[in-house]
Amino acid sequence: MFGAGGVGGTGGEGVTIAGAGGSGGNAGLLFGAGGAGGTGGFGLIAGGAGGAGGAGGNGAPLFGNGGVGGSGGQGVTTGGAGGHGGGAGLFGAGGAGGSGGYGFAAAGGAGGAGGSGQLIGGGGAGGAGGDSGGVGGAGGAGGNTGVLYGIGGAGGAGGGGETIGGGDGGPGGRAVLFGNGGEGGAGGLAGTTTGGNGGNGGNALFGFGGNAGIAGFGVGASGKAGKAGTGLFGPGVL
Repeated sequence: MFGAGGVGGTGGEGVTIAGAGGSGGNAGLLFGAGGAGGTGGFGLIAGGAGGAGGAGGNGAPLFGNGGVGGSGGQGVTTGGAGGHGGGAGLFGAGGAGGSGGYGFAAAGGAGGAGGSGQLIGGGGAGGAGGDSGGVGGAGGAGGNTGVLYGIGGAGGAGGGGETIGGGDGGPGGRAVLFGNGGEGGAGGLAGTTTGGNGGNGGNALFGFGGNAGIAGFGVGASGKAGKAGTGLFGPGVL
């Protein structure tokens, strides 16, 4: 009734694909936060991908915040995706998404999406995309607000990429009724080529739109900035 959810276990190492992290436990009936998701395991040899992070547990149905998503595991080729954040109770914030894992050769893992509010509460921030020697992972989307009020979760930043390009930033979460949209995530940096694009700001109904995510810098060329979110009280900052 009043307890928090337990943390999910770590995924095991794998010769090809590593094990996924366990999901966080759900909270009790009235009060308590959801448990954090477990971290994905490490992919060992060439061709090995990191395991996905576990999802965050849901908050207590009445008062409770969602649990944080687990981080994706590192991989020799690609990083594992971050787990999504847990959903909130009637009064509470959604959990943040987990970060994507580092991909040594090919691509970073995508960041997990932030969990959404339910009635009154903000959305969780999207997880950052994983860095990589190739292309950075995309940032996760920010969670939406509860149906009455809240601030949309910020989009996750794109991961940096060394040889192929930076990852795109995630979009900000939407404000369902009253509240402001979330800010878009920044595009990832690029070591030799093109930076990632910024994420779009979240839209709002009776509120301000979210700010646009900034473009990622690249030695070859910078990415494009995202679009500002719209809202009855005004748009976000470009």
